[in-house]
Amino acid sequence: MIPIYEKRGGVTVRSARPEDTEAVVAIRNHAVAHSTALWTSVPHTPAEGRAWFADHLDRGSALVAEVDGEIAGYAAYAPWRALEGYRTTVEDSVYVRDGHHGLGIGGALLTALIARARETGQHSMIAAIESGNATSIRLHERRGFEHVGTLKEAGTKFGRWFDLTLMQLRLAPPAA
Repeated sequence: MIPIYEKRGGVTVRSARPEDTEAVVAIRNHAVAHSTALWTSVPHTPAEGRAWFADHLDRGSALVAEVDGEIAGYAAYAPWRALEGYRTTVEDSVYVRDGHHGLGIGGALLTALIARARETGQHSMIAAIESGNATSIRLHERRGFEHVGTLKEAGTKFGRWFDLTLMQLRLAPPAA
C-alpha cells in the first residue's frame, strides 16, 4: 500500500491513522451541526466517534488530507448496503474542515479515495448528495461520476425536506 497518494499545493493525502480520530470526528460533527451533508442533528460522542472511525480504519477505507501538518479533511468509503450482493459497491464521503474549502482538498481526497477503492477490488462507488450541493456534485462529475437518479424529498433536516442526488462511478470495467 502506498502511504501517500497525492501531494499538491501543500496538501498531502495519506491513509488515516488512529491518532487522526479526534480531528476527523470534529470535522464530521461540524458538518452535522452546520450543513445538510449529513441528515442527522446528532453529533458523535467521543466513544461513538472512535467506534465509527475504527470501522473505517479496520477496512482501510479512510484517508486524511494534511495542510501544514494539520488534518484539513477526510474521505472514506463504506459498504453501500449490507447484503452480500452489494459487497463490492461502496458509498463515498468527503469532508473538508471549515475554512479550508476551495483549496483542492476535496478533489485530492476523492481522487485518492477512488484509487484506494480500485486497489481493494471495489467495483462501483456511489455518491449520495443533497441535491442543492452543487459543489459536491461538480466535484464528483469531474472525477467521472454520472448522475443516476434523484430521490425527491428523501430526507429532512433543519425543518426542510431535501432531495437526494445519486451518482455512480464504475471502478472496474463493465461486465461482459
